Amino acid sequence: MVRIMPIDETSLAVAADTIRSGGIVVLPTDTVYGVACDPRNRDAVARIFAAKHRPAAKTLQVLFSSVDELADYALELPVPLDRLSRAFLPGAFSPICIARDDCPLVTVRTVANAHPSRTQGIRVPDSEDTLRILRVTGPLAASSANLSGGESAQTARQAADALGDSVDLYLDGGPTPGPLSSTVVASDVHGRDGIAILREGVIDQRTIRQALHDPTPAA
Repeated sequence: MVRIMPIDETSLAVAADTIRSGGIVVLPTDTVYGVACDPRNRDAVARIFAAKHRPAAKTLQVLFSSVDELADYALELPVPLDRLSRAFLPGAFSPICIARDDCPLVTVRTVANAHPSRTQGIRVPDSEDTLRILRVTGPLAASSANLSGGESAQTARQAADALGDSVDLYLDGGPTPGPLSSTVVASDVHGRDGIAILREGVIDQRTIRQALHDPTPAA
């Protein structure tokens, strides 16, 4: 049976227990609904791929409540993504971090003979509901709450219609802004402005590049 709960103290406690026990949860973000789990739990991550029918070659982002948590997970923001993150996080911006060898996340992407060879996309959503959830669960591996290739869900009910009882808990925070997802950016020494825009989403390319040329330091 599909379990949908409004976001309150009771459901937050249930969500924390669900994540700790290897379950998967649907939650609202500042863009669309996401399906999430403990990024250190390989079996839980596999459940997300199975629920979405997501190709194994694709990766999952990790949601944090603050960039201050990155160091605890052996993640580093390379130049100039550190500057862009100060400008756009919290928000619909997904920088690709460098993952050190001691990073505990099973979601890290490893590419032999690449530099850097170990990377992880991250995000800090600009949503108080999402941040409340992350504060009780800790960081979460996440993907949009839909079947792979389908339209992103903007309500908990849309997510439930797509994923059904493959998800343990749906947290209902009302409609999300959607339908665009976050903008994904990597550092690239050979790219224009030292970056590569891997996916243009809510924040357009022009705005990203303007921030790099803004003489005023980001707050």
